[in-house]
Amino acid sequence: MDKYTGKRLDGRYEINELIGVGGMAMVYRAYDIIDDRAVAIKILKDEFLNNADFIRRFRNESKAVAVMSHPNIVKVYDVSFGDVIQYIVMEYIDGITLKEYIAQQKEIGWKEALHFIVQILNALKHAHEKGIIHRDIKPQNIMLLQDGTIKVTDFGIARFSNKETRTMTEKAIGSVHYIAPEQARGDITDNKSDLYSVGVMMYELLTGKLPFEADNAVSVAIMQLQSEPKPLREINPSVPDGLEEITLKAMQKNPAKRYASADDMLADIEKFRQNPSIKFQYTYFDDETNDKYATAITNARNNNFGDNFDTIDDNDVAEEDIKTSRNPAFPIAMGAISAFVLIALLFGVIGISKSCSKTTADVDVPNLVGLNFKTQVENNPDYTFSWNVESKFDDDKPIGEILEQNPRAGSKKIKQGSEITLVVNSSEINTVVPNVTGLDLNDAISRIKKNNLEYEIVEVIDDTTAEGYIVSCLPKPGTEVCVESTITLYQSVGTTVEQVEVPYLVDCTASEAQNKLTQAGLVYGGAEYEENNAKKDTIISQSPLWGAKVSKGTKVTVIISSGPSEDVSLKQTIPMPDYDGEISYKVTANDEVIRDLTINPSTFTENVIERTGKITSENEIIRVELNGELYREYIFDYKNKKVISEKELDFNKPEEPQSDSVQDSEEDSEQKTDSEE
Repeated sequence: MDKYTGKRLDGRYEINELIGVGGMAMVYRAYDIIDDRAVAIKILKDEFLNNADFIRRFRNESKAVAVMSHPNIVKVYDVSFGDVIQYIVMEYIDGITLKEYIAQQKEIGWKEALHFIVQILNALKHAHEKGIIHRDIKPQNIMLLQDGTIKVTDFGIARFSNKETRTMTEKAIGSVHYIAPEQARGDITDNKSDLYSVGVMMYELLTGKLPFEADNAVSVAIMQLQSEPKPLREINPSVPDGLEEITLKAMQKNPAKRYASADDMLADIEKFRQNPSIKFQYTYFDDETNDKYATAITNARNNNFGDNFDTIDDNDVAEEDIKTSRNPAFPIAMGAISAFVLIALLFGVIGISKSCSKTTADVDVPNLVGLNFKTQVENNPDYTFSWNVESKFDDDKPIGEILEQNPRAGSKKIKQGSEITLVVNSSEINTVVPNVTGLDLNDAISRIKKNNLEYEIVEVIDDTTAEGYIVSCLPKPGTEVCVESTITLYQSVGTTVEQVEVPYLVDCTASEAQNKLTQAGLVYGGAEYEENNAKKDTIISQSPLWGAKVSKGTKVTVIISSGPSEDVSLKQTIPMPDYDGEISYKVTANDEVIRDLTINPSTFTENVIERTGKITSENEIIRVELNGELYREYIFDYKNKKVISEKELDFNKPEEPQSDSVQDSEEDSEQKTDSEE
């Protein structure tokens, strides 16, 4: 059994069970005894406590999530960064990953796919507005709750968008099947990189296939940079044209051709929802042809649009370009220019090739097998070749050693600068977690080792699995992981506690839920309230989920609808002082200036402050200043729909300058006194 299960952290979090294992952290289901709720705790592995890079990534995740608050993003409740243990306390999500759901369903309709994608885009919209770029959007990092709600998780390699950070130098590359081309190159990433990953997920949801697949991660990354995905409708003809266009626009290699923001992509999805037969007729510059709008304009003409290109996206085709293309002299001039350029390029290439052939020597192919690629080959000045590196895993060889090469050593002579393909031993190769459920321990270990994986054993109580046999494993069977990853095997030690099934509580009231739980031998663990369109005071989700087998006496927590959000309008009349003259008048709401005027109180009439908020909004502090001094202070309490007067201070009238007659009178009085003396 691992060292944390059954323990209590900081006297507050009772750790119940290990529920996930990642590259740098372990995730546990725990119980917060102070707030009376289930939580998930991510604990940095011991071997990384002295690794500055992993600590930075771990803390970066907590910072990124802490600044966000959105129903489709996992919440962070608490963090602890000590010398002995570092952990993040998060919202406990009782569900499965979107990747697991795709594997289960095999085929997903476009309406259901959009249901997921819209929630993901709304989450990213919020993150991007907060300056957070996720950089690892993939189905494995998307949690799906039983009610269909999406939760975006794992901001471990996220960054703040105001920092110009290059991906590769930070070792912050996401899953190679979903990363944007600029991320694969190590260029600066922005919100459009996340949108590319969303496009890849849409492609996978709608077709059941990834757009780019190969034997190794390097090949996939190259395809991300150079290859175009097969059109969705060639794989699944039932995908509507408009949805295919949206997906492919999000997946454009050039970030400038993608959607500018999550909002823009959501806008097109909304247009498609309202009219599923819509065709957007997007256009893209084709660097490989002379006619830069050839494909889109040809398609437009084939659809009988003639010379009216209003349906083409004006962001890609300027009006001036369209008008110029209608001038009969234009193609003739462009043809002459193109011919001249092509001839010049041809002679240039011939000249360069001849020059190179004269100066580049033929050399024997060196023997590189057995050398370490990083330390002995990659930057060695003795080797004047370009390298095409592929990855493979061999448990008997050191990581980084070259296993194969093509062409083989001594097989022929090649020119300096030629490309040599090297197969390098790497633990970054993916393998699949085998299905070991129901096997005895020895058979399970044999299968795990056959797939080049490590293992650890956690003993659990289970009344459905014989003692000594495997109940389940984490990650789950079928999950892609790097070779040499550690798989947790849950081995049954039999049962000593009666197991009961959690009843279905959704749509029940709190009292109805308590009755059902009592009858089932379970305990009502309390509720949280959230704004929701469901009927007020009814349960919208529960944890654990209904149907789960749990120990008798387990606490079940629920989330109850507080009803849809309600707008509250409050106003307060500010009494004006008895003063005839100009003064400054300033009003702030939570330190934000909402009025800043010069007024005459005797004639000023715009002295009513009116504010609108949600019934769930935080209180606003309204401060009124006259001539820079606090005059009145109010609390606008939206929850209780009232205004509370906090401070009412007197107005200090400005001192009026004395008139000349008064000064003369004072001087006469002084002179008279002097003469009497």
